[in-house]
Amino acid sequence: MRRSFRFRLRIIAGIILAISLLLVVRLYFVQIIHGSDFALKADRQYISSSQALYDRGTIYFTKKDGTLISAATLATGFVIAIDPEEIKDPQSVYDALSAHMQLDPGAFFTSATKANDPYEVLARHVPEDQGQAISALDIPGVLVERERWRIYPAGSEAAQTLGFIAYDKNNQETGQAGLEQNYEGVLERSSVGLFGNFFAELFANLSNVVVDARSASQGDVITSIEPFVEQHLDEDLKAVNDQYHSTESAGIIMEVKTGKIIALDSYPTFDPNDFKHGDPQYFGNGLVQHEYEFGSIFKALTMASGLDSGVITPQSTYNDTGCIHPNGRNICNFDLRARGVIPMSQILFQSLNLGASFIADKLGHDRMRAYYTKLGLSDKTGIDLPGEPAGNIRNLNTAQDVNYDTASFGQGIAVTPVEMVKALNALANNGAVVTPHIATAIQLETGIVKPLTYAAPVQVFSPLSTKEVTTMLKQVYINDAKLAMSQYPNLRIATVSVAAKTGTAQVINGTGGYYKNIYFHSFFGYFPANDPQYIILLYTNRPQGVEYASGTLTKTFMDLTNFMVNYYGLPPDDVQGATATSKTN
Repeated sequence: MRRSFRFRLRIIAGIILAISLLLVVRLYFVQIIHGSDFALKADRQYISSSQALYDRGTIYFTKKDGTLISAATLATGFVIAIDPEEIKDPQSVYDALSAHMQLDPGAFFTSATKANDPYEVLARHVPEDQGQAISALDIPGVLVERERWRIYPAGSEAAQTLGFIAYDKNNQETGQAGLEQNYEGVLERSSVGLFGNFFAELFANLSNVVVDARSASQGDVITSIEPFVEQHLDEDLKAVNDQYHSTESAGIIMEVKTGKIIALDSYPTFDPNDFKHGDPQYFGNGLVQHEYEFGSIFKALTMASGLDSGVITPQSTYNDTGCIHPNGRNICNFDLRARGVIPMSQILFQSLNLGASFIADKLGHDRMRAYYTKLGLSDKTGIDLPGEPAGNIRNLNTAQDVNYDTASFGQGIAVTPVEMVKALNALANNGAVVTPHIATAIQLETGIVKPLTYAAPVQVFSPLSTKEVTTMLKQVYINDAKLAMSQYPNLRIATVSVAAKTGTAQVINGTGGYYKNIYFHSFFGYFPANDPQYIILLYTNRPQGVEYASGTLTKTFMDLTNFMVNYYGLPPDDVQGATATSKTN
């Protein structure tokens, strides 16, 4: 009997302990997790009983030390409105309000004299001090209501990556572009209340045994965007675009081994804080949504394919005749000049179209198409941004040699910049293809951080073949850098080696041909070349007054690389061979 009594006491004590723990956790949520929300809801003298405060998760940038910086968050202030039926003396109300806020006299008196209209908004997004001062006046017919709205503290920086909030067809505020749209299900806040997701988050890792874990998806989005790198990229892109009057200039900076995107943007852009006055053509992200023929940077992928397959070696040679005529079409080097018998290294060093075509012929149709497919050039990358198309390499589905010859140097096939950087990154990552991505984790309202996972790397090239290409690209960069330093000596990168290549592509004219004097310029490179950590891809579309990408983008690439080396404190590596000279395009 006594043993049974003790057992019952233990059960009762356990229940009391469980209830106490639940109350403590609930109190933690009230005071810590949702304290600010309750404070606003308790501020009833400012809020009409029918109005719910707008709520949405935060998007964070991540500084190099791991500190989170709000990139898309909420601001709190007031809506100032009037009930015209309660206003007996519009002039005195106008005089009182004008002492604390700017009012348009005509608009105010029109609103204040409306009949049968109990609610007219005078101003939104009124700052805290102004709202408090107006509320203290306690004017009959003047309504001071709490309000929250979306803000983007960095302004136009990474605007096309972040997106913006606007009303949809159902009159609901939702993400309309960028991360705001892609992670709508995470960032949106349902009306279930402050504790609706408490248990879902608490048991999110128990697969659905206790609750549906999908209901624990609401939270904040943590990205890999580094704010200072992003700012530096934006400034450089604007400078290039302004200098050469391009239609668009853009860039991606990515971690080689992980696929984390450190910076991503294009110019012109818009301010998501004031998107209604922006140009809608810039709301989308061209790096993800637009396809281009990239030109000569494709030669690095063609070279790697040839080396990896064994159809060539670094010591192989070919006879460069200046022009060839596959399927009755002319294919020539950029300068129409024949080089005679030369080794493989000169194909990238002198950016020779015929050299790339030689490798394509050695590979054959099936093998070349297989390499380009494994690199992901015919698919979407899976990047976590909306609107991405699959790459267009349909010309490789034909039997015509000319289509493979032109594709070998980046013409006749079109891919998005993010597809391009995904493929090129394999050269820096020992032949493995990773998934470019921006979000790294979801931070739940409990504070629990759920890391996001992406597809495992896919091995396309052997490490040896990419090392051989890297050796060639190091010499290409040394030459480009020497030419740039003759004008900009302070840009010399003296501590780390760099592998890089430019690309100059003719722009298609829409009638099956190409413009003669309109170009698309690109530049990619990775560093330190002996143990790559970062890859940069830049492009500028239709620059004016300059033909080759080495003239438009080398300076920008060197400036960004210098910044990255110094900002991240990258250790020195082997930088021998800084005396090579020749012409690249």
